[in-house]
Amino acid sequence: MLIAAFAAALLAQTPAAPAQDGPISTASGATETAAQVRLREALAYSNPLPRGAPSEDYPLVAWCDALVSGHVRLGETLTDRNAEDLEIMRLGRLEASDFRSALAAAAPRQSAATRTEATQAAAAATARWTPLIAQPDEAARSQSFGLFFGLPGRCEHAARRIRANITTPPATLDDVGLRSEGVDPVQ
Repeated sequence: MLIAAFAAALLAQTPAAPAQDGPISTASGATETAAQVRLREALAYSNPLPRGAPSEDYPLVAWCDALVSGHVRLGETLTDRNAEDLEIMRLGRLEASDFRSALAAAAPRQSAATRTEATQAAAAATARWTPLIAQPDEAARSQSFGLFFGLPGRCEHAARRIRANITTPPATLDDVGLRSEGVDPVQ
């Protein structure tokens, strides 16, 4: 239900594309409006985080960086990588680079306690990959690589928020005119 509401809201804010023969370009260079970013942010922050993920933005971005970087490192141990694996690793490196640049931009504004929490969160996320990377059986490593389903949507928004020094609370579903139906809101 929430996904249907999101899709309807996003479609209402997105201009219709002109009719086109042949392939449809999805990389048109069009940027999102502030309302669209706010809507995606509200949805991202309304979903619960995985177990062990920090709730504050700066430590969360460090955790996200370590998680995606570990996934790339695991992929780099595989000798039988296909084109999809290589693309996933390329995108993971780009995502990790974005997280690291956001962390670097925001670091001077963070307290020592927050930086320590971020370091600990990153270490915990990195530790999740250590036994998998050390696994001598390449088939087991490959299976683990394929089981990673990505990061919470909140990661990209947290990175944007810390980079831009956004200190106001993130948008909520109510703020963007949505309501949760049958799903407990994040506490």
